[in-house]
Amino acid sequence: MTTTPHPLVTGAQRLAHDLLVPQAERVDQEGVPASHVEAVKRAGLLGVVAPREHGGADAPVAVARETAEILAGACCSTWFVQTQHHTPVKLLTTYDSPVREKLLRPLATGELMAGIAFAHVCAFPRVPVRAVAEEGGWRFEGRVPWYTGWGLNDVMLLAGVTDAAEVVFVFTEAREQPGLTPSAPMRLAALTAARTVSLELDGLWVPDECVVLRTSQAEFALVDLPRAANASPAVFGVADAALDLVAQTPDGRETARSLRARLDEVRQEAYALADRPSPQDSVPERLAVKTRAYDLLRAATTAAIVAGGGRAMALDHRAQRLAREGMFLLVQGQTAEARRTHLGSLASG
Repeated sequence: MTTTPHPLVTGAQRLAHDLLVPQAERVDQEGVPASHVEAVKRAGLLGVVAPREHGGADAPVAVARETAEILAGACCSTWFVQTQHHTPVKLLTTYDSPVREKLLRPLATGELMAGIAFAHVCAFPRVPVRAVAEEGGWRFEGRVPWYTGWGLNDVMLLAGVTDAAEVVFVFTEAREQPGLTPSAPMRLAALTAARTVSLELDGLWVPDECVVLRTSQAEFALVDLPRAANASPAVFGVADAALDLVAQTPDGRETARSLRARLDEVRQEAYALADRPSPQDSVPERLAVKTRAYDLLRAATTAAIVAGGGRAMALDHRAQRLAREGMFLLVQGQTAEARRTHLGSLASG
């Protein structure tokens, strides 16, 4: 956590207090409104990691983590919609391409918001989406199983895999178009509000000037595996919010104090591992800490349910919403290795 609040942290806290927390149960049932996205944009939070020269804040990673914790703890659905945006921004920042000049500034300033459609690349050796080179561009065929923020995002970062095991990342408009058909919004046990659909790709054509990166599957896995092994700030944000509820009950104060001390310890360890310069060297350690964070998330949300009693079963009660959001975070961005580590921990615990 930062010691002196950064302006973006202060803005995130104000947004959470004034808008996200008071409306979180309604949003959970009705969906993230466009007005929430606009509020996130006005707070400057879509540009938290973007370069200053392109209109972003270029904030330290600690600020990005803290704002993510605040948003997730306030309204996990709103956090999940906007968190998709930061990966396209990072990719455009890291790799030079024609599309960088077109999109980086509007994405950094919040004029546009991006979503992501490439988690399926991690399904290797399966290839849910294929990319085929044609003169002047690429054709995409297959099915994107999950796409969050449909109807809220302006553009999407899409990836497909070639027959030569090359991953091709492109930008395209986040709308129904020739070769791209969305499903009906998915009904999920948690975060239905985040407007998640699947996308059927039937010859979607994207021109070469919209390509941001081409890399081998092996190189992609080398970068993605340690990143996916890190504990998400959202886990700590939702756990903190649950412990706030527990601490408000006379019988729960000591439980909240004890769990929060353990949560702070795991948070510090997780972020220290994430900041290591050679991430590939510590994947098993990262996964172990991530699993401990999950354990504390589960304990915190369970404690909130217990402290709330029968009232916690009502759909307008914060404890049950946080418990369902915690369940969602157990599988969000899950890899096969993370699943094996988590299940192994549960078996031995």
